Amino acid sequence: MPGHIILAGGSEFQAGMDRADRRAITLAGGPDAPIRIIPAAAAPDRNHERAGGNAVRWFRSLGARDVAAVGLINRRSADDPAVVAELRAARLIYMLGGFPRHLNEALLGSAAWDACREAHAAGAVLGGSSAGAMVLCEMLFDPQANTPIPGLNLVPGIVILPHHNTFGAGWASRLAPKLPDLALLGIDERTALIDDGTAGGWTVYGPGAATLYQGESVERSAERAVVHWARS
Repeated sequence: MPGHIILAGGSEFQAGMDRADRRAITLAGGPDAPIRIIPAAAAPDRNHERAGGNAVRWFRSLGARDVAAVGLINRRSADDPAVVAELRAARLIYMLGGFPRHLNEALLGSAAWDACREAHAAGAVLGGSSAGAMVLCEMLFDPQANTPIPGLNLVPGIVILPHHNTFGAGWASRLAPKLPDLALLGIDERTALIDDGTAGGWTVYGPGAATLYQGESVERSAERAVVHWARS
């Protein structure tokens, strides 16, 4: 049975995000479950080592004992057999924020992404924050090119607007006319959604909210609310 998915809005590893991440650790199997961090989105500005270290310290502070950042920073390293083996054996795979197009291009068609999908199909939790959440969806917004591009499509029917409470809300008016058949999901910072499996809903965790744009409808959901959207 496939594992769960976690989609976070950014400013991960801060107060409030522990609610979602503790739940993710539990769903992954508990404190001894192997957690692997993908820092590729932070690589274009050479921030991947620092960001990966922050992630490792964060999950360890929540009680996880087997946490490591893998050496996946670009398309070439996404085919590294050592990286692929680490991801295939993981029970929680978490992708960091940064540059969404770089992360998407690093993973698309790679052996690492195949390993992530295999792990998820076998029950592992898979997700990420900001760019790490954006790439998992059917489409994602590339802010540098100011255009939507196809994502990895693990989560169909949706486009993520991260950092919704700071700047992400401003993307909605630009994207809605370009992607009329998809829902837009704004996720506030320090806030995440985790799917409930076969029921098709997503529970909100954290101090912020999730804002769902579907056609003319705008629905805001706070912590513990369950969000649904139409699948394409």
